[in-house]
This record gives sequence, structure tokens and C-alpha cells, in this order.
Amino acid sequence: MKYPIQVERTLHSRLATYDFNNVQFGPNPTDHLFSAEYRDGQWQDAAIKPFGEFSISPLALCLHYGQTVFEGMKAFRLEDGGVSIFRMDKHLLRLNRSLERMCMPAVPEELFFSALENLVAIDEGWVSGLSGNSLYLRPMVFATEARLGVMEAQEYRFMVVALPMANYYNGAVRVKVETEYTRAAKGGAGFAKCGGNYGGAFLPTRLARAAGFDQVLWTDGDTHSFIEESGTMNVMFAIGGTLITPPLNGTILDGVNRDSILTLAKARGIKTEERPISYSELEKAFENGSVVEAFGVGTAAVLTQIREIDILGKSYFPATPDDGVAATLRSDLQAIRYGRSPDIFGWNHRVALKDVYAL
Repeated sequence: MKYPIQVERTLHSRLATYDFNNVQFGPNPTDHLFSAEYRDGQWQDAAIKPFGEFSISPLALCLHYGQTVFEGMKAFRLEDGGVSIFRMDKHLLRLNRSLERMCMPAVPEELFFSALENLVAIDEGWVSGLSGNSLYLRPMVFATEARLGVMEAQEYRFMVVALPMANYYNGAVRVKVETEYTRAAKGGAGFAKCGGNYGGAFLPTRLARAAGFDQVLWTDGDTHSFIEESGTMNVMFAIGGTLITPPLNGTILDGVNRDSILTLAKARGIKTEERPISYSELEKAFENGSVVEAFGVGTAAVLTQIREIDILGKSYFPATPDDGVAATLRSDLQAIRYGRSPDIFGWNHRVALKDVYAL
């Protein structure tokens, strides 16, 4: 089933003036956006329109009580010239888990898929074929009901915007183990992609950057001993040939690239362990001479190697070999996403560029 969408195309495309050799992620959206409204218990008024500002009441509940949820996903130009959206079903599942946690209405599959397919098809010229480039997609849902009062809203907006993207990080990063601030606690909303999880991370991240680091390595809220995730990324370690990553215990994000990398590792016969790992275990591995790789994985970061870890003021330097576990798995992931190797897992959702469903 394809969801009915009204389409208004822009009369003033910016595509011809955009420099894909100098992509600046963040301020440069594509020509169009998708929008739908939730009221009277159902989603309605689905439309694609020229990108632009919109009005919202100062009493909109998203501005007061934090009912904002988003996703981050990507579309890729395939080697054969087509365009695909990576793991749409997994992203929808995570979006709806986040919405449930924040007492917000689920987005139906047919609405989600149609919104993304139509927007990418209409703005497919923004999906660059340059190496390493992609189209970042940001679905988001937020409360729009104009009413103060501490309770869940009855009206919402679902939107999707798109932005061209190259590399989020320029090379390997330096991180600092965070033992004072806490990102999330058990029973909280740490697994949800809600705005508050990111806003609350800004201060410790700024302090880490002021000290010369790119990101923090979050630790658990109970003991500040066990590694959880790193800024915008899930984190993984390859120690003695075994790939280790913290478990999904409710305090970290169920990363789509995390799942993809674990799947690829298992397909290669790499031993994987989803278990707690303390910074003390990392220290011991470094100090006993084990080969340790460390890297973050995420939609924006893809797979970014970590070149330095500060643990309580002492620096350790993970290996970053060109033929290591991290580099190998990154190459495997990118080969599937750009259509250079068979998509044996069914992750790529090819967009019908010549058959926009709403037209």
C-alpha cells in the first residue's frame, strides 16, 4: 500500500549551484520536505512541498515538555546509477520504539515508506555519486498541540528533511572517558532518539572538546565503570581478534549501523561479544600488549576509528591498521550500501525514481 501524498514542486531549485565537492553538513537542505499532521487520532494532510520555514504556536507542547523524536538515515547512489535507502524497516522500528517511550503516536509503515520514497525520488539529484557522499534523511515527530499542562499532546507533526552529506568526522578521533556526567540511567529513555538525550550531552561534550578531545566515552550511571557509547556513535572494540560492544540494556541506542557491523562481522567469522566492558578492562588490554582497535559506528559517523582514549588522565592509543577489523568491516558495509557487492541481507531499499507514487 502506498500512502497518498500531495506534491508541490519548487520553482527555484538550488541544485545547480550546490558544490558537491565541498559538502558542509547541517545548513544545506535539499529543495523539498515532507510533512504530515496527526489530529483526531490519525495521520493526515501528507504533503511534499518546497523546503521552507513554518509557524508553530509558542504554546506548542514540544517546546515545553520534550516530546520530540527523530531518526537519522541515509540514501545512496548505487554503482549502477540507481538510488537506495539503507535499512528503512530497521529505522522505522527504532522510530516507533522511541515514539512509544515518549507517549507519541506511531508512524504507520505505509506513511513512513511513502514519505521517504517520494522525497528521495523528487530530490534524487541531490544524491551525489561522488565517493563517500550520501543523502542524509532526518525523519522527526514533535508535539504541536497549543496548550500548556504537563501531559502528552494530542496533535503532532511528522516531517522529513534531507541534506547532502560527506564525512562527519575528518579521520580518527580522540575521546575521553566520562566519569562525572551521566548520559542515561536504567529505566530512563536512553534507548530513544529523543531530543533531551542530545541536549543533555552538550555540556560534558563541550568540556571534553575544550580539553582537546572530539567526544566523550559515556560510562554507566550506576558505577561510572562500564563503557556505554560515544557521543553520536555506538562504540566497539576489537581485542585480540574478538569484536566487543556494550549490550542493549536500555541505556544506549539500538544503532542500525551497530547491528549492521555485528552482522557483517559474524558473516566473516569474526568472534563477537555483546557484553559489558569496563574501562579497567581496556586499560589492562593496552598494558598487557594486546592489539586493541576502538571505533564508533553510527549513521552519520559510519565507522570512525578512535586514535586516542583518555582514561582518568592517562592516554592510550588504539591500533588503526589499514587491514584491521575496523577497516575491513567499514569496507564491507560501504560496498553493500553503494551497490559494489551483493546485498545478501536485503538492506538496500531501491527507490523507483521514474515512478513517484504520489504523482
